[in-house]
Amino acid sequence: MKASRFCTNRKVLGEMGESMGRFLTQGLTELGDRLGPILWQFANTKKFDPDDFEAFLKLLPRSQGGLPLSHVLEVRHGSFMTPEFIALARRYQASVCLADHASYPLIPDVTGDLVYARLQTGSDDEPTAYTPASLDLWAGRLKTYAEGRAPDDLPAVAPGDPAPVKPREVYAFVIHEGKVRAPAAAMAIIERVGRP
Repeated sequence: MKASRFCTNRKVLGEMGESMGRFLTQGLTELGDRLGPILWQFANTKKFDPDDFEAFLKLLPRSQGGLPLSHVLEVRHGSFMTPEFIALARRYQASVCLADHASYPLIPDVTGDLVYARLQTGSDDEPTAYTPASLDLWAGRLKTYAEGRAPDDLPAVAPGDPAPVKPREVYAFVIHEGKVRAPAAAMAIIERVGRP
């Protein structure tokens, strides 16, 4: 579930408690076991400020109405490419979004119990948005994450602090500029990784 921008699009993240509370109490728990991770997206102008970001992470509840919650952070500024951010996300058990994007940072470090990928560099000129070779590459990476390891070809932001090796749930979404070929890309990835 994508979190509303009225929560994250603010100068001081630690002041979003009231907005977050409203968002989390508007029918979220009615999804029950169908509720997946909550995606918190940040503007590409939002820079990493350790104190400000930790204030936000402290607001994230682990459950709502008895339902466990998983949180994913999609940061879009290069200043988040620091081991300090990785350590903070791990401390608060928040997963960092693996964003395959033309300008957002690609942060492959595992920081939570799941991996959440957004593949955003596809093209509508390609029948499956990504070339077959790229689909093979991404399918292999996603399988590696599901097995509990990290892909060798994606350099970690905090290489000296790897996540424990254990099987993980992996969520992967294909979305790109035109979006026309995204469903074909998703089906091609499913073919390569198999259904759970």
